[in-house]
Amino acid sequence: MFLNSAWALLPALIAIALALITKEVYSSLFIGIITGGLLYSGFSFTGTIEHVFVDGMIAQLSDGWNVGILIFLVVLGAMVMLMNRAGGSAAFGRWAVAHVKTKVGAQLATIALGCLIFIDDYFNCLTVGSVMRPVTDKHGISRAKLAYLIDATAAPVCIIAPISSWAAAVTGFVDGANGLTLFVRAIPYNFYALLTVVMMLTLTIGNFDFGPMKKTESKNALDAMKAKAAGLAYPESAMTGAEDQPTPPVSQKGKVIHLVLPIIVLIISCVIGMIYTGGFFSGTGFVDAFAGSDASVGLVYGSVIALLITIIFYLATRVLSFKDCMNAIPEGFKSMVPAIMILTFAWTLKAMTDSLGAAEYVASLVDVVAESHAFMSLLPAFVFIIGCFLAFATGTSWGTFGILIPIVAKVFGNDLSNELMIIAISACMAGAVCGDHCSPISDTTIMASAGAQCDHIEHVSTQLPYAITAAVLSCVAYVLAGFIRNWLICLPLGIIITIAALLVLKRIDGGRTEAEA
Repeated sequence: MFLNSAWALLPALIAIALALITKEVYSSLFIGIITGGLLYSGFSFTGTIEHVFVDGMIAQLSDGWNVGILIFLVVLGAMVMLMNRAGGSAAFGRWAVAHVKTKVGAQLATIALGCLIFIDDYFNCLTVGSVMRPVTDKHGISRAKLAYLIDATAAPVCIIAPISSWAAAVTGFVDGANGLTLFVRAIPYNFYALLTVVMMLTLTIGNFDFGPMKKTESKNALDAMKAKAAGLAYPESAMTGAEDQPTPPVSQKGKVIHLVLPIIVLIISCVIGMIYTGGFFSGTGFVDAFAGSDASVGLVYGSVIALLITIIFYLATRVLSFKDCMNAIPEGFKSMVPAIMILTFAWTLKAMTDSLGAAEYVASLVDVVAESHAFMSLLPAFVFIIGCFLAFATGTSWGTFGILIPIVAKVFGNDLSNELMIIAISACMAGAVCGDHCSPISDTTIMASAGAQCDHIEHVSTQLPYAITAAVLSCVAYVLAGFIRNWLICLPLGIIITIAALLVLKRIDGGRTEAEA
């Protein structure tokens, strides 16, 4: 009764609704998991327990890919703690305060760094967060706004970068066609990713926000003024509670190089690790090695090597002792425990929806739409909406790719000469990223919260209006693209519509606030 039907989406919808209502993510995810176990077992007590813990949580924590991601998280947490203890983060903060003079400049620097780190979204979220957090704190930018900038330059940038773990994943879902060629041709039609970048730049350069983000930014600005008057370095909203705990002193010998060099080494090591898993050093070409890489294993290789080099560098420059370095590693692990818990619950919830046949149910909806030839020109818009809904409910964009892309490719017979197929494939990717961007159970969203050290539900609730706005504008662009079928016309139109819509929202939201005041 519950398998392969709309009931399969109920556990995820319950978890998401509870998280947004209660503002408490752990219990909300667990209730969603239990709901999935009950539906799968037919409300059997022992069947529910076995399915939740054996088929769900234990299976997910023993999955090689997931374990690799958790190891990468722990190692990155250790590196961030080492950079903080060595004084590298503090030195970079002082340098940035001297060179980045404005709030707009701090946000643009965050966006630029996010766009430069396009290799992998997990790597992007945690690296950009650790580097830019001291800078944005100094300029009174809320952690919620930082989390949005991180999240909006993670998956959306990775999905339009031909050399990234996401490109590798997408190319693997296309049978009987050159996946990389298809990916590159779909980039100009990836409206959600491109319009999200346009939206970030418009909001930043225009120096305005709307919805819950505007209230959060206003409150943070007020807190920053109070903190400055009280002689505090950061506003209370930028504090995580760790400030009240006794911490080892930060090295006074730290320089900017003690932050920059480890980050550069980390980027290079992770790229080398990824192409190594793809067979680059066994004779495979660079592009093919990236397409065939195992991102999870490659990131582990790269991060561990970078950690070792960082420790050696700090010992050689005498900013930290060996004992200090070793003590920082478990502290870095502790800093990642909340993200690890949320990821574990999110993966388990995904296992529940998978076992109930959520993917098969959504795939059947796509087949019904695709079979109606009268609506072929509207197919990209329908695919985009379905992709958004599936990724939002399951919290996975890669899983959404795996479901939708083969179906769309089959509808068009893998005909790369058909421009509508390119648009529809791009709509699959855009919808998956959009739903993933909106979902509180998405691992990328969780990573963005961790990178910014922001309350997860606050990040989701402040980001959601922005993501929905970009989604609506992208859907309009896909309707146009389905009929016009030329990105040289559709993309500029989408950009113009996006900027115009934001300016209208600024006027409406600004007028409402003034009236209330």
